[in-house]
Amino acid sequence: MGSIYGDWLKQQRETAGLTQQRLADAAVMTRSHIAHIEAGRRIPSKEDARRLDRALNTGNVLSSFLPPEEAAVADYFESARLLEQQAVMIREFAYAFVPGILQTEAYARAVLGAAFPPASEEECDRLLVTRLQRAQLLDDPARPVVWALLDEGVLRRRVGGAPVMAEQVSHLVDLAVRGRARVHIVPYGVGAYPLLQSMLTLMHFEDQPPVAYSEGHYTGRLHDSPHVVNRLQDIYHLALSDALPLKDSVALMRGVAKEYADDD
Repeated sequence: MGSIYGDWLKQQRETAGLTQQRLADAAVMTRSHIAHIEAGRRIPSKEDARRLDRALNTGNVLSSFLPPEEAAVADYFESARLLEQQAVMIREFAYAFVPGILQTEAYARAVLGAAFPPASEEECDRLLVTRLQRAQLLDDPARPVVWALLDEGVLRRRVGGAPVMAEQVSHLVDLAVRGRARVHIVPYGVGAYPLLQSMLTLMHFEDQPPVAYSEGHYTGRLHDSPHVVNRLQDIYHLALSDALPLKDSVALMRGVAKEYADDD
């Protein structure tokens, strides 16, 4: 997934006779960050762009022609999916559906089946395979560290029927009890809070700056600007401060799962 900006950076680097590592050293960045920018998966911050201009002696070209930070990606989730595979910590917020990496197969199929216009059975199957492959991140007992901050509405919305919800909520309980994911519920009693505007994923890496990904109706935005990422982290922590503690969240989820099981 290339980009005009990334391709131009690569051309200037190669013209200067620099490897990605040598450019990274000169610009005080990491090689993997350079690689992601050249591949079009990342947009450098303004300070990164200024350092790249100095390292490549390109005046202020890379600083002046930064792509819009808030532009939606054409294939809007692909960049976020690739970064998700590299993250050492993932913090999710959802107000409507369980986040993709935490979904059971039956729940994921029900979510995909609710799309409009309706997708073909083959397309649903293809998307389902991708979603379940993403969930394999949780097969590793330690990495990535996963936090899930869920609005209570995620538990109460009956996606796919009572049996599907009983299995899905029980899966969340199991992840939390095993320590594989911290799951916190924001109860209805909190009322309105800033995160309700969209779904949010915060990702941290070993050798790259953090990024945020937000998603709405058929649009997704990958946020690379340190200012934007910091602001989104702040409102995530604000909502987390209003959420139930882990123990109380697990108790609530167990109660909801039992309600669905009894309704089966």
